[in-house]
Amino acid sequence: MTTLTAAAPPVTGSLHSFDISTGVDGPGTRFVAFLAGCPLRCQYCHSPDTWYRRNGRPTTADELLTEIRRYERFLKVAGGGVTISGGEPLQQPGFTREVLRGCKKMRLHTAVDTSGFLGDQADDALLEATDLVLLDIKAGDPATYRRVTRTGRLEPTVRFAHRVADRGIAIWVRFVLVPGLTDDPAGVDAVASIAAAIPTVARVEVLPFHRLGAPKYAVLGIPFPLTGTPAPDAALVERVRTQFRGHGLTVY
Repeated sequence: MTTLTAAAPPVTGSLHSFDISTGVDGPGTRFVAFLAGCPLRCQYCHSPDTWYRRNGRPTTADELLTEIRRYERFLKVAGGGVTISGGEPLQQPGFTREVLRGCKKMRLHTAVDTSGFLGDQADDALLEATDLVLLDIKAGDPATYRRVTRTGRLEPTVRFAHRVADRGIAIWVRFVLVPGLTDDPAGVDAVASIAAAIPTVARVEVLPFHRLGAPKYAVLGIPFPLTGTPAPDAALVERVRTQFRGHGLTVY
C-alpha cells in the first residue's frame, strides 16, 4: 500500500516591489526585493509605504524566485546577486529564508538588508543561505536609538551582528547621518566602537540624510518628522567618516 505524503504548503510573504540596482544594495548589479512590514518608525525613513504588510501583495517564495530567475544570467555576468530588503525582511523570516535558499540553488550571491532589531527571528537556515548582511546601525547608545527609531532597542542589533560574525558572514554597516539627530561626535564614536568590535565588518557606509521620501508622507497623510532638517554638508560628512576611520574601519 502506497502512502501519499501531502505537499508542503507554499511559503507566502508580502512583497512591496522589486527593482534592479547597481552599487547601493551590495556588490555588483542586484535584484532587490522590498518586503512590506517593519516594526521601526525611523524619523528619516524614506519608505513609509513599506511599514505595513498590507501595503504589499501576497507572493509565494516560488513566484518571487521565478521572477529572479528571469535575471539570473544577467546578475551573474554583472557580478551581482539578490538582496532582500524592506521594510524589514526579518519580519518575514520564513519567506526570506526560502527565497534566499532558492537563490543559493541558482548560485547567486545573497544579501539581507536589515536593522537587526528582529535578528532573533533569523534561524540558522536563513543565515546559512546569506552571503552578506547590510546592517543598519541607527545609533550607538540606547537613548539615541530610541529617539531615531521611536520604537526600537539597540541591544538586539548588536546581538544579531555578533551572531552573524560568528558564522563568518560579511557585514557592511550602514549609518544614516542626520544633522541634529545622529551627528553628535560621541554618538558617532559609539557606533564606530560597535562596528569595530564586529570581526566580519568589511566596510562602513555613511549615508547622508535626504528628504527624497517626503512626498510619500504627504500622499499617506503622515507628517514627515524631519521637514526642517537640512542634508549634512560635505564637512560634516567627512568629519563623521574620519571618526569611523579612526577606529580602523574602511569607510565609504
